Amino acid sequence: MSTPQQIASDAVARTLTLQWSDGRERQIAHAQLRQACACAECRRIRLDGGTVQAPPDVTLTDVQPMGYGVQLVFSDGHARGIYPWRYLEELAEAGSSQTD
Repeated sequence: MSTPQQIASDAVARTLTLQWSDGRERQIAHAQLRQACACAECRRIRLDGGTVQAPPDVTLTDVQPMGYGVQLVFSDGHARGIYPWRYLEELAEAGSSQTD
């Protein structure tokens, strides 16, 4: 498991920046994080073939470390689900490959 050494949220750019010890730095849009929420309700929506709706202007209002990941609190009031480090790394890498 790869744990980021630094995590920073930029409310203006609406991105979460993750930095790993090997020098990698990746950004994930707040809306992408909201759409990829790992809570049971959001996972059920995706398993049923739906898409989790996220307002385009959604921002992170809090990032709470939870040992094996972080709990993210969004401006739309959604605060369920923990994003494990591995899941965040996968989201960051997937987003990076789309912009490379």
